[in-house]
Amino acid sequence: MTRIYLVRHAEAQGNILRIFQGSIDADVSENGLLQLERLKERFKDIALDKVYSSPLMRAYKTAQAASFYHSIPITTLNGLAEIDGGRWEGEKWDEIPNLFPEENNAWVNEPWLFAPQGGETMRQVYDRIWETLLSVVKDNPNQTVLVASHGCAIRNFICRAKGLPLERMKEIEWFENTSVSIVDFDDNMCAHIVSINDASHLDSETSTIEKQSWWKDSETSGVIRGVIG
Repeated sequence: MTRIYLVRHAEAQGNILRIFQGSIDADVSENGLLQLERLKERFKDIALDKVYSSPLMRAYKTAQAASFYHSIPITTLNGLAEIDGGRWEGEKWDEIPNLFPEENNAWVNEPWLFAPQGGETMRQVYDRIWETLLSVVKDNPNQTVLVASHGCAIRNFICRAKGLPLERMKEIEWFENTSVSIVDFDDNMCAHIVSINDASHLDSETSTIEKQSWWKDSETSGVIRGVIG
């Protein structure tokens, strides 16, 4: 059995500014640094064999924190990066519905059809993150592996790990910054989810989602601003 600790990156500047920061290499925020201190202690006594990260700074710094007490080199994989939003990159979430109404409608109502101009389709992310993590599992049989990635990418992976088609991705919850999900892979490469989106190392002061309201009213407002980055 190979165990994957899948960690979403710490709060980044784009999460505060409420902009689409998919492929933007945004640094972590001041609160993100506090989250990383909590994450560092959480993984202090968890034995890790390998550490992988998206090449984006906010994920790499998260991998550094989680592996702080283990002295394990970090391997970066492009396949762990966040969705490339094309022309959405750097735009404010509140303005996107007016700027790109058709693409926003797909994002909100039919994410499996999301295909931003100049960017990456949701289906490409769904396939990419799965194939990347399967490769990690194959390269690390019977090991414990930490992987630092991004909100949309992780959501796609968990959807597939649950055996769900992309068309049911809306059933997958949004992920807190530095939240930890655990997925075990058996010898037949079948995924077994142990836990999802566990941010018990954070409190109300360091949580990102608890300080924001978009996720509470996103369905009723018709706009999902999304946990991206």
